[in-house]
Formats: sequence, structure tokens, C-alpha cells
Amino acid sequence: MYPLLFTPITINTLQIKNRIAYPALGLLYSYDSLLNDRYYEYFREKAQGGAGLVTVGPVGIDIAGSGMMALSLADDDKIPSFKKLTTIIKSEGAQTFVQLFHAGAYSYSKLTNDVQPIAPSSVYSKYSKQVPREMTLEDIEMVQTAFVKAALRAKEAGFDGIEIIASAGYLITQFLSPITNKRTDHYGGSFENRVRFPREVIEKVRKAVGFDFPLGIRMAGNDFVKGSNTDRETPLFAKVYEDAGVDIINVTGGWHEAKIPQLPMELPRMGYAYLAATIKKAVHVPVMASNRIATPEGAEKILRDSMADMVNLGRVLIADPYWPTKAKEGKTNLIRPCVGCNQGCTDTLFSGMPVGCVVNARAGYEGARNIKKTDTPLRIMVIGAGPGGLEAAVRAKEAGHEVELHEMSTDIGGQLWIAAAPPHKHELLEIIRYYRAMVEHFGIPVFYNTAMTVELIKEKNPDHIIVATGAEALMPPIEGIGLPHVYSAWDILHKDPVLGENVAVIGGGAVGIETALFIANKGTISPEILHFLMFFDAEPVDRLKELITQGTSKVTIIEMLPSIGKDVGRSTRWILNTELEKFGVTVMTSAKVIELTNHDVIFEKENTMQKIPVDNVVIAVGSKPVNSLLGQIEKCGIQYTAIGDCKKIGKINDAIHEGFMAIVNLQKEVVKI
Repeated sequence: MYPLLFTPITINTLQIKNRIAYPALGLLYSYDSLLNDRYYEYFREKAQGGAGLVTVGPVGIDIAGSGMMALSLADDDKIPSFKKLTTIIKSEGAQTFVQLFHAGAYSYSKLTNDVQPIAPSSVYSKYSKQVPREMTLEDIEMVQTAFVKAALRAKEAGFDGIEIIASAGYLITQFLSPITNKRTDHYGGSFENRVRFPREVIEKVRKAVGFDFPLGIRMAGNDFVKGSNTDRETPLFAKVYEDAGVDIINVTGGWHEAKIPQLPMELPRMGYAYLAATIKKAVHVPVMASNRIATPEGAEKILRDSMADMVNLGRVLIADPYWPTKAKEGKTNLIRPCVGCNQGCTDTLFSGMPVGCVVNARAGYEGARNIKKTDTPLRIMVIGAGPGGLEAAVRAKEAGHEVELHEMSTDIGGQLWIAAAPPHKHELLEIIRYYRAMVEHFGIPVFYNTAMTVELIKEKNPDHIIVATGAEALMPPIEGIGLPHVYSAWDILHKDPVLGENVAVIGGGAVGIETALFIANKGTISPEILHFLMFFDAEPVDRLKELITQGTSKVTIIEMLPSIGKDVGRSTRWILNTELEKFGVTVMTSAKVIELTNHDVIFEKENTMQKIPVDNVVIAVGSKPVNSLLGQIEKCGIQYTAIGDCKKIGKINDAIHEGFMAIVNLQKEVVKI
């Protein structure tokens, strides 16, 4: 079905069964730099799912460059555990690389036993918020030797190849960049000098591991940092890497500190494939494309258009490790989607927590969370077809139970329809697409327009009920809240009513911010129109920027806390703030709304009463559980499990995971009985 995607490729002397690679991603499944069962089972499933190449990493080469929490090959005693890992991966039919890294100025001294980070120059790092020590020539030789020794350990551990990281703003990119390399010796200044360090690392590793052993490098296609390297310079680096001895080049986006989104759904699918295509034109070795390659159709297109020779599926394979197998078997509709939300992976990692996945409750728990076929099938009624109810229904059917799904509206999805309405959030609809396919695949009967009653519950008399009735918008007791020009955020995102020129959004949490952006985006031109106008030079660039950021309403966010976005993850909060600025949304914090009138919002700020004129007001202060059914079910004497917002207001992650665990826990209860 996807002939190029499933064509073998040879890297040096190594044949890989297809063009699908799982790249190195930080996971944080241990805090002592050691592998454990959680890692083993995680990588087992990545290989089991059908990827041709599975890369383990990032793996540190010394304490200063990786800290105490990252996996490490800095010592010989780490070899046996990695040998166990490579055996597992290869036993499942995949080949495996290891990614070796040194963070340089991006290291945190609090994670390195207070060892001061080292870098080409003593330039303050916007990422680690520290000033590194400038590397001496002895430091340079020591780090290069550490790369070599770690590479030899990796080879002894059974890895099929090695990847050196030269992206993300880590040590090698710090040598390459004129903004972080201020050296005046032969490792700084000219292009030849700045590229000397990575060239020597590659040459030394190549000599140590042998010329028939696969060696790759992961490089930034564009740093996306002002004053640093762009895709005009990176092809020149790629040529140096090729000449130094790499067999494959893995191309990704920019630095961690870049103010251009690298991972979330703001980045269009395949948005950085052009960077791989640029590198591919400059070299003769195979090239990998990365970032937001979500579908088999997109991956096949990248290969068909000769933009790359392989594709990296990182978070995509966290969401569904069996993506390759499903694609090969023509079951693409059953692929669980990665929607680029960052909530379960990047946000948790940046918070010092293990990586998981919003849509995949098993991610990171592959050895502990499993749905098994039951020997005692139950009749299960699921009330509510939001994400939690859908997950529970699908997993219950997967376990062999008899399932009915009841929904009070005309379609499945629940609050996902609202969550997907703001700009760049439409991919959340893929979750609905997935569950629709799974419900059809399992033949689960769905009863729409069903207002659940005690009488219906008694008539059905199920063995167990999953209650997933969700939530409703919270409308606080503010004077004037019932005026006709006042809406809830749910009204705006679901019904998209006509709004006036001046709109106030009360509430600066995630929903408030995204609702404000939804309103500010009304009346702007679409990407297709932008492409048309730009292609034919119909409007100057400055005017085009106005047309994509200046809509028909001026929006003001009013928040009673000192700042907005408290419930937004670190990896995406800055993006929302940037969008608010570009759309010209006014943000007023430490302001408590007192009254709404026909034409004004009256609020208290800095102990004074103030007001702003408005045509419409939008209330976005949260939601409240819809759980009146719980008491009625208890009176029926039927066992039930409440999940999602009807139990406690949370996020999509909470609903889906609780839906999954409701069935796992139900299986345990059945076994006890």
C-alpha cells in the first residue's frame, strides 16, 4: 500500500527492513541514568510495532554533558544493561542505533553534581540560564575521547549503529554557531574552524568503530535562532559530516531556545521536511526527515518526492507503536493519532516527570497496563461518548465484554469538538476520527440522543456502568451575567456566533486564551488565500502579515491572577503568549470583574474601579462536573465507575487514561470475585 515506505534500505553494511525510524527522545523512566524494565518494555514495543530502526537515547558520554538523570554510556559497567536492551529490540525484528550526546551549555549544574557546564565560549545560555566555562584544548580532547569510548561501549553492547547529536542547541551546534562560539583559536572564527570540533569527533569515532560500522549524525536543518545558522549554512555542515565519515544524516528543526515552534500542532504536518530536502540536495548519503510526520500518506509523499530517504516517527510511535504494522496492513484508520498536543510527552518531561501520552494510556507503562481477554464477560453500559467514555467502551469491547455506548447528543466526541475549534487545534478532531473507526471496528452499538434515566438503566440492567457525562461551562455569579450579549467560551467555540468589534474574555486560563485567539482570528485570511496572494505578489509582505493577524474583533483578556496561562504546559505557554501578542490581544491581569452592563465591563484593579467598553463578553472561568446521575445509579444498586470531568474537572489526558484504567481495574475486580 505504501511501497516506498516499506522498501528496505542499506546504511553502510546494515540492511533496515523499511524506511521508518523511531528517533532518540528523552523519556526519564529512571532518575539514576540506568536502564530498567520500564525502558526495556517501552523499546520492546517500539520494535514490535514494526519500525525498521529504533534509536535509543539521548545517551550521555560523561557527567558534565548529560547529568545524573539521562541514560549514560560513560562507564564500562553500563554495557551489560544496554546489551540486554539491544537483544530485546533485535529479537523483535528491528535494527537499533544509540544516540550519543553532550549538552554543553545546555547542561544544568544542579543535575551534574554541581559540575559547571562547559561550552566553546562563556556565553550565557538562554535555555539553562547559566554561563558555562569556556573549554580548554584539554577539555576538547577529553570530550572527543569520551565520544570515542562511549561509541566503543555502544558497539560492544550490540548496537547496530551510532548517531551523534549535532542539533537542538547542544554542544556541537554551540561550536558551529557564531553566537555561542567566540573563540579566537583554531576552533573558532571561520567556517573551517567552527566545524573543526564536530569533524574531529566524527573522524575519531569512525576510526575507532571501523569503516564498516554504521555512523550517523542528527543535525539542525535551521537553528531558528537570530544570528545563528540557517538552512543556507547547514548544507555546508552536512558536506563536512559526509566527508568525515557519516553514513546517514538525520535532519530536524532548530534549537530548544528557538522562538519558532518545533513540535506542537502549530507546526503544520511535515513542516520541516523541506529542511531534509535541502540537506539531501547537498550530500550523497541517505537523509532522514523529522518533525510532525503523522500519517503513512505523508511519509510516503516525502519519500516519493525525494525529500528524504527515511522518516522519523517520534511522538507518533509513542501514540501508537503499531503505526508501521497498521500502515503495512492497510489499517490506517485504526492508527491512534499523535495530535501534537505536547501535554503527555514534552510538557511532562520539562516538568521532570516520565514521558507518557494523552491518547495512549499504555505509553511508558507497557509492562504494567494491558487489556486482557476476560473469562467472565460483563454487560457494560457506557454513558457519555466523550474521550473518556469512548476509550472505556473500546477497551471494554477489546477485553471481550458486551458494550453499549449511550450519548445524549447527535455525535461522539463530547468536548473535543470545543477543544478543536481554536486556531491550530483542529488536529484534536483526529481523536474523534480514531474512536469512530474503533467503534465501527468493534461493532459497538451507539445510542444517540439518549437522555439517560433511571428507568432506562433499570430496563438495561447492566452488570457495570461507566459514567462519563462530562462537564458544562461554569457561569460565575457576576451581576449582568445573563445579559444577551454575554456568552460562555463553550458557546463561542461550539456555535461561533457573530460578535462585535470589542470583545472581552473573562478568564486567562488555557480556555480563555484559546477562546481569545479564536475570536481574534475571525476575519483573517486563510493559509490558502495567503499562499495565493504571496505567490502572485498581490500584496506586499507587511500587508500580508496584517491580513493574517488583524481580524474583525479587538479582544481583551481580563484575568484576576497576576499572570495568564497558569494551567498551560511549559512547552506551549510561550507559543500562546506569542500568538496573543501577534494578534494584538490586550491582556489585563490582577483585575477582578465586578459587573457587566449593556456596554461595559466594570472591574477592580489596583484598588480602583475601572471599565472598558464592549460589544460582547465571553466567560471562560472554567467548567463544572455534570454528575447528577451518580446518585440515581447508586439507588439502583448497580456497580459503576465515574471517569473524566463528571468526577473531577481535568484534561483530555485524564479522561482517556481514566477510561482505560476503569477497564483494567474492572478486570481485577472480576478476578477477585
